[in-house]
Amino acid sequence: MKIIKFLVFFVTFLSMSIFGFAFANEDCVSITKKHVKVEAWFSKKFEKEYWNIRDEFREMGNTKVGLFIYPAENPSRIVAIGRCVPVYLAQYFLKKADKYSLGTTHLVHQGFVSSHWAGIGTSMFSENSMNSITPQQLSMLMDETLDTESFQEIYRSFTVQKEKVPAFGLILDNPKLLSKNQ
Repeated sequence: MKIIKFLVFFVTFLSMSIFGFAFANEDCVSITKKHVKVEAWFSKKFEKEYWNIRDEFREMGNTKVGLFIYPAENPSRIVAIGRCVPVYLAQYFLKKADKYSLGTTHLVHQGFVSSHWAGIGTSMFSENSMNSITPQQLSMLMDETLDTESFQEIYRSFTVQKEKVPAFGLILDNPKLLSKNQ
């Protein structure tokens, strides 16, 4: 009986691992088939403009929009962009981050977000899941001559995780470090 339970567990674990890796490395599906979900937290000073802002985020098309009013004066300056978000949408979201959440100072590693998801003003990720960026790096991402592949490559180069991070006054292994397969 124990052997059967072990085999069932092992087969289940093995199949989940295989399918998980297969889906993690799948090609990007066109946004006409799978829309980009954008979730934005914006300053409460824009609360009265909620519906207009919602329409602004929808005007690009092929998006599903979730807007949230940040309870404090200004939301975080963290932006996350999935690996399958086209350049024109990613740059549009970065412009909206500048307008509604005081800009972008940090980018989240793409291994922590869905491939067709973007977050603006998000505070749902730990410090070890993101990297700070300079205004010069942000302007590199905003270059209008970039294609999607180039944009995503630059984005990934700005979000390389550190293997060691400060914690509790020590330098420890990064608990959020993703493997190269993700």
